[in-house]
Amino acid sequence: MCFAVDMKIFVIEDDEAIFSSLKERFGQWSLEVTGPRNFQDVMADFIEVEPHLVMIDIQLPAFDGFHWCREIRAVSKVPIVFLSSRDHPMDMVMAMNMGADDYVQKPFHFDVLLAKVQAILRRTYAYGEEKSDHLEWNGAMIDMKRCMIRKNGLDVELTKNEFFILVALVEATDQIISRDDLIRKLWDDERFVNDNTLTVNVTRLRQKLSEIGLGEAIVTKKGLGYMAVRSD
Repeated sequence: MCFAVDMKIFVIEDDEAIFSSLKERFGQWSLEVTGPRNFQDVMADFIEVEPHLVMIDIQLPAFDGFHWCREIRAVSKVPIVFLSSRDHPMDMVMAMNMGADDYVQKPFHFDVLLAKVQAILRRTYAYGEEKSDHLEWNGAMIDMKRCMIRKNGLDVELTKNEFFILVALVEATDQIISRDDLIRKLWDDERFVNDNTLTVNVTRLRQKLSEIGLGEAIVTKKGLGYMAVRSD
């Protein structure tokens, strides 16, 4: 995955071995890793670096990771990933409630961490400013901000999952997207679904699209997946 600019990751981690390893491994993927020079004043370095993503350990000198997460969230919407050996569910809940985007437990497999980081960066930056607020499909207008589709003066509101599936299929019109790929995309977007939930969402999506004459525009390719098609 490539971005228009090299991405900077700010790692708040006092274990020098882990920090060095992350710096080396992420560097191989054109991801620049920096860290605080002073754990008493992490925010000064954060503001100076202007990172695209932050990683925070919980147990740190002076102030813990939750403190720095709060401080960062007070001034920035930058993605935050916690890295911690602590496995208590409340730590994970606290991290998410404070605005963290993910919580990765140590020891971690680097390839898994890399995949998570790339998914977050892709969602946050890859096409953020280039995407239109609207998407045209089969004479209908998909409103990207309001999670709805409009045709012939009729508005159809969709749930977030239904809307995500519709956009994923429409953006690949006339191409088959496998069920596994759709589930993976939903998981990457932190929408937790399984195979049965996907089926229910696609069925409901079709029912709603039928209200504007597009119920047959999402087709099932047996054993392969789903496809959005262009109407004549």
